[in-house]
Order: sequence, then structure tokens, then C-alpha cells
Amino acid sequence: MTPMRLRRLLPEPAVLTPAEALDGVALGDLAPDGRPYVVLNMVATVDGAATVAGRTAPMSDEADRQLFHQLRTRVDAVMVGAGTVRTERYGRLVRNAERREQRAALGLESDPLAVVVSRSLALTADLPLLADPQSRVVVVTTVDGEVDGCAAAVSYLRTGDLGVALARLRTEHGVRSVLCEGGPTLNASLLPGGLVDELFLCISPQLAGSAGTLTIVDGAPLAAPAPLDLVWLLECNGTLFARYALR
Repeated sequence: MTPMRLRRLLPEPAVLTPAEALDGVALGDLAPDGRPYVVLNMVATVDGAATVAGRTAPMSDEADRQLFHQLRTRVDAVMVGAGTVRTERYGRLVRNAERREQRAALGLESDPLAVVVSRSLALTADLPLLADPQSRVVVVTTVDGEVDGCAAAVSYLRTGDLGVALARLRTEHGVRSVLCEGGPTLNASLLPGGLVDELFLCISPQLAGSAGTLTIVDGAPLAAPAPLDLVWLLECNGTLFARYALR
């Protein structure tokens, strides 16, 4: 696979590969006391739609996919809502052997821990992630019971409080950094509790129309807008990649 070339517009101009764009990004070193460092990674159209026809794939291009997978090489765990796991058909999180070697070189496990948030435990063992014997999965749920027949190594955190879940991921699983890939409902649950530290946002050069469309944060409005500071801005073929820090 040929690495895409990204133009860095801010803070200083440069041309970088996705791997070079993330060089030196050690998210685990930024972990606050008591929980992992949490970053969201989302894609949206220019007019704010988080999905097209219910999926993110129509908004993604090769540069986005490469940066998306490079972000997975930088974290201890990837968190995702059960609905997104089902819709996007999540499987093994790092399928590329070279990227697994990159993780090992950074002192991380070759595969990140998958954290699936499912309040109702609406999961089946035939989902690609749960059917993968190489995957380690923690299911955060309020429901008793287990998903039978999983080939993956699956454990459970029984709580409805995401703050508690993150604290336990830190103490029980050694997780210092989490990449949250949504969906929008999960994002909306994390933000009010001050549980998000950064946002990586891919802005696809498309207009989708907003009627009935999810944004990257779904649900009731936040009590107050969450201010962001722009860390860097990249561009490739009209697609923008912004990294924001939440104040």
C-alpha cells in the first residue's frame, strides 16, 4: 500500500504521510489521574452529516482510511458503541502485520483492546469482532449474562457509568489511552462528563442534506458548547483532517 501524501496547513506547512503526521504522538503519556486519555475520531460531511445512508463509508477516502488505521497504532484501546460495531461490521482492529509491528515498537500490545459499549448486550457471537480469535474485547454493559460462543477473548464491565468504566479500564486492564470511534450516541454520553480530551475530525468535501441525519454528537444539546483548540490541520484531495484539543 502506497502511503498517501497529506499537506499540513497548520501549524507549519509540510507534506507528510499519515504515519509521519502522527510521529511523536504518545497519547498514553497524556493520561490524567484515574482514567485513560480519550480521543474521538469521527468523519462528517461539510454540512455536518455523520453518516450517508446510515454508513460512514461513503464519506471516507484512502487518505482518511490510512490516517484512521494509523491512529489505531497509537492507543491501548479502541472504544465503540454496539450499534456501530453492528452497522460497520467491525472485525480485528489491526489487520495489517506492519501496523502491529509499529504498535510493538511503541511498547503497545500488537492488537489494541476492543471496548464495546452495549447497555442492552445486543451482541451476537457471529459479529466479525467477536468471531475473531485474535481479538481481546471488553463489553461495557448494565445487563447480566454473556454472549455465548465467542471466538474472541471477551470480558465484561458491569456499569452504566462511562466514567467508572474508563477508570476500571485503567486499573484493571492498564489502559492509558482510548480511541473512541463513536457512534454519535456514545460521543454524546462521554462529553457531558468531561471524559473527552481530543477530537480528530475528518471533514469530507460533500454535502449530504441534514434532514434526519446524525451529527457526530447525537442526542440532547450539551449544557454549554465545548470549546476546542485547533492543534493541526491537514488536507488531501479536498478532505480536511483537523485535530482539536478540548479545553
